[in-house]
Amino acid sequence: GKVHSGREKLSDEAAPVTPAGTATVRHPSDPFLCAPRSRWRPIPPQPRHTLLAFDWRGGLAVCDASQSVRPLRPRRRRCGLALLEGVLGLSQEARCGMSRLGPCLSPRPLLRGPWAAPRWLRCVSVAAGLRRGPAGSSTASAAGMEELLSRSVPPLPPYETKEKAPPPAELRSAEFVRYYRALEAGQPRAELLTRLARDFGVDHDRVAEFSAKVLQAREQQRELGALLQAEDRLRYYLNPQYRGLFQHLGRLEGGLRFLVELRGDLVEGLATKAVDGPHVKEMNGVLKNMLSEWFSTGFLNLERVTWRSPCEVLQKISDSEAVHPVRNWVDMKRRVGSYRRCYFFSHCAIPGEPLIVLHVALTSDISSNIQAIVKEVPPLETEDTDKITTAIFYSISLTQQGLQGVELGTYLIKRVVKELQKELPQIKAFSTLSPIPGFTKWLVGLLSSQTKELARNELFTESEWQEISEITGDSTTETLKKLLNNNEWVRSEKLVKGLHSPFMRLCAWYLYGEKHRGYALNPVANFHLQNGSVMWRINWMADTSPRGIAASCGMMVNYRYFLEDTASNSATYLGTKQIKASEQVLSLVSQFQQNSKL
Repeated sequence: GKVHSGREKLSDEAAPVTPAGTATVRHPSDPFLCAPRSRWRPIPPQPRHTLLAFDWRGGLAVCDASQSVRPLRPRRRRCGLALLEGVLGLSQEARCGMSRLGPCLSPRPLLRGPWAAPRWLRCVSVAAGLRRGPAGSSTASAAGMEELLSRSVPPLPPYETKEKAPPPAELRSAEFVRYYRALEAGQPRAELLTRLARDFGVDHDRVAEFSAKVLQAREQQRELGALLQAEDRLRYYLNPQYRGLFQHLGRLEGGLRFLVELRGDLVEGLATKAVDGPHVKEMNGVLKNMLSEWFSTGFLNLERVTWRSPCEVLQKISDSEAVHPVRNWVDMKRRVGSYRRCYFFSHCAIPGEPLIVLHVALTSDISSNIQAIVKEVPPLETEDTDKITTAIFYSISLTQQGLQGVELGTYLIKRVVKELQKELPQIKAFSTLSPIPGFTKWLVGLLSSQTKELARNELFTESEWQEISEITGDSTTETLKKLLNNNEWVRSEKLVKGLHSPFMRLCAWYLYGEKHRGYALNPVANFHLQNGSVMWRINWMADTSPRGIAASCGMMVNYRYFLEDTASNSATYLGTKQIKASEQVLSLVSQFQQNSKL
């Protein structure tokens, strides 16, 4: 049938695409147009064939002759034909014919190769012949897992032949990828990861043997060459066996993307206790270190996002925004339009795929309110560069859970600063407008620990607590805690005014004085201080969104980057754990120490 481009509207008379009579698909309307949502439109199926249908968002539904339409999980806003190509396994001629339609119909697959079935198709069987995973994958037998791991994980060759050992067959690594991706998320994958970490780790007997030889070489004061060789042998046998599997997977086409996905499952499993134990934690650390090497700055590309960027890139950035969620396409258009910049890092092995995203606002001064940056207003047509003197970094989000702990944000900020200096050399001030996650939780915990007697309150002065008690009608902290937990306190102007001074100094102490192993307890503060910034200004009612009120009582903080001092500030913080702060912050900390008796 006739194939339409990604920007065309299809009429009801548009010719259907019917490979093997399996399904008839109508192209979804342009996602950038705010078209009303249409109903699912199934076409009467042929006997024993699966039917596909799309709504205007590009969502996929599956049904057969005896079932009603059931939509799968919403995916990226892609053209329905691109999805159909992956589902039905169109012929090479059909794919070639569709390739001229451009990026809307040819989204870059996240994982290439014969094992590259998308996650959302694991349980979908289509008449065109897409293979399912191994039978009973949701309850994979222990024997099957052991057999797979024994074939896939290469043994550690003897030290003497480590350079001559042949690499394992590529098909074995691909088999592991296929098997893993076919497993259901949750317990089956957790079991496989646990077995991999436990049974294919470090050979502790070999480590003990060569540790003793290193000590023996030192005690006998043998020549330096013999000692270094003994240490090299020990270092070699400290490598876990599964490291070899990860190395071979990283060499496969699409394998690096798979390893990021696998570590994402590890991180999530450790957070939810689905996987646990020292072996799993060790494997998570090993894989994180390997990804840190593979995702070093030499392999990363800095790309700017504009409204003309591919639809799938815009959708990915919108979905991954973790600080200030994107409301709609108008909001997204503003964030990449005039007086705004958006950049991301991509990897040379995964081109075009955002890994970490940084949003920048170009202003005339250092912003103190996030609503002025992300509010939904029509974007300006042109920029007046004479008004731009300041760059505000207001959001940085990691799009891949598997890259947690990999140093990307620091390098992204440095690269963006250089890029902005080239484009707009008149910019003199670089600052963040950062959230303060965890402050409200910390504050409620302090209130809970305080005695309910007014005379024993240690967070507020007597006059402050008297005013707060009169407003809440409660001489204890119980009502105040409830108001903080349900965000109702912002509805009272008197209470907002009465809490201004005590909350500002409490927030200053939380950022400056609360520590974890000597460094700032707040993760955002710790990140920017490690980069060499200065804790410059705390802003009251800077984020009045429900999310901002719940997380930090509406407060935000500016971390300023004085480019000539960032290196020395970073070294001071990492070495002596001293925080560089402005007079405003230090003054609030001093007020806390005088008025609060913790």
